[in-house]
Amino acid sequence: MHNEAATAGFCRDCFSPVAGEERRCRSCGSPRLLRHPELHQLSIAHIDCDAFYAAVEKRDRPELADKPVIVGGGTRGVVSTACYIARIRGVKSAMPMFKALKLCPEAVVIKPDMAKYAAAGKLVRELMFEVTPLVEPLSIDEAFLDLSGTARLHGMSPALTLARLIARITEKVGITASVGLSHNKFLAKLASDLEKPRGFSVLGRAETLSFLAAKPVGFIWGVGKAMQEDLAKAGITMIGQLQQMEKVELMRRFGSMGARLYHLSRGEDQRIVSTDDHSKSISAETTFNSDIRERADLERILWPLAEKVSRRAKAEGVAGHTVVLKLKTADFKLRTRNVSLADPTLLASRIYDAALPLLAREATGTAFRLIGVGISGLVESRPESETETLDITTAARAKAELAVDRIRDKFGRSAVGRGIGFGEEE
Repeated sequence: MHNEAATAGFCRDCFSPVAGEERRCRSCGSPRLLRHPELHQLSIAHIDCDAFYAAVEKRDRPELADKPVIVGGGTRGVVSTACYIARIRGVKSAMPMFKALKLCPEAVVIKPDMAKYAAAGKLVRELMFEVTPLVEPLSIDEAFLDLSGTARLHGMSPALTLARLIARITEKVGITASVGLSHNKFLAKLASDLEKPRGFSVLGRAETLSFLAAKPVGFIWGVGKAMQEDLAKAGITMIGQLQQMEKVELMRRFGSMGARLYHLSRGEDQRIVSTDDHSKSISAETTFNSDIRERADLERILWPLAEKVSRRAKAEGVAGHTVVLKLKTADFKLRTRNVSLADPTLLASRIYDAALPLLAREATGTAFRLIGVGISGLVESRPESETETLDITTAARAKAELAVDRIRDKFGRSAVGRGIGFGEEE
């Protein structure tokens, strides 16, 4: 095992230990040196592949290596992913394609190939499991890892194991990834975004409060544009201001979100890296007093069920890649139909809209005694992040739904509803 207690850091290219203030590795000459006082004591990591879809396309088409690449288009007409060359020109995910091409007219636009991306993501996941069994996937190209206790197994600290893992991902999958290393999940995820692409950022315990204090409140997971506006009305724009406030005061002003603000502003996150899918799916269903044949009647009942699923998903901070429709006929035969989404959702409107075509194909006169809807393939998410990846029309509907959620949180569930759901029991 390396004498890491006396080592200031290591080279991210050849993994040789480095000490002192040298700017390049003495062994290979690389400038990619990693140093941090707590480097070898931290074990919670977040790994995020860099511009994943675009990186996979460039891997398969080497002639695109130095060209701006945008993955997206199709019926949605928006950017799914842009490579970093295109990002320098101002292209961003969820941007309308026409706007992206005005900023970067020479970009190569490629239609998404989800099967290819899923295969690459699976290989990345397998490499992660080679270094620790504690891997918690968040999406096709990112995951939390807990490397506690792996130093004896691998003969090196978690930090060095992670650096070697990233090198293996590049070697085996042909793409790059960035790492955030810290003492909990919240900070590890923050760190992974600090130096993209090919980043490796460390946030230690000693610097947690000072690092967060200088950041805007939007750095806190779950604080989207609407919450930032609410905080700004109270004169709160920086995390340092939240650190000066008492938990009781924050909860009085912002309800249960106040407790989250209190703890995360101080870098406190008790969540463990979990391999359980806690709920592998979220669903809601209802059995009718008498059988129903009419599609319009089934659609009216479907909406409040979609809302119920959405509420649970929002409360648990997860979204689903797959929408599932469940029907039981009058003679007790079960029909289950599902559809996979390009992006995971926790919004009632998207769950409902995805389930409608499934229902239309089944509701052709058959008598049903039960209907249910749900989401599966769960990943960690928040409502505000979803509105940032949708086309303009769908994003507007999503923002309206979130506005309704805020009104209901304040005045009760009966304060406002969607017309199609009126009169239905939840």
